Amino acid sequence: MDNETVFQKHFPNAFRDTPLLDHLRQHGITRLVIAGMMTHMCVDTTVRAACDLGFQCILAHDACATRSLMFSGKAVTAEQVQAAFLASLNGTFATIQSAAEICATL
Repeated sequence: MDNETVFQKHFPNAFRDTPLLDHLRQHGITRLVIAGMMTHMCVDTTVRAACDLGFQCILAHDACATRSLMFSGKAVTAEQVQAAFLASLNGTFATIQSAAEICATL
């Protein structure tokens, strides 16, 4: 969209070294709907930072994704990674909903 503000980021936390926080505060925005790639990195880091900064976060679980990981020689499937990160964010750092649920409440 022509009137859409876009910020480029270089770190997992969308607030780090970007004008995002200033922009949100200047416009009185207190509630964020978050989606993105990858759930275990950028999404997780940004949601936690946003919560710490006082924003109400709503995370669209079906509008973010992740990948399989390895830990200590064990494969962790993308589905397991996704479920673990969504479960850890839900309730404490964000409300987790589907994109359809979010749209229905706006």
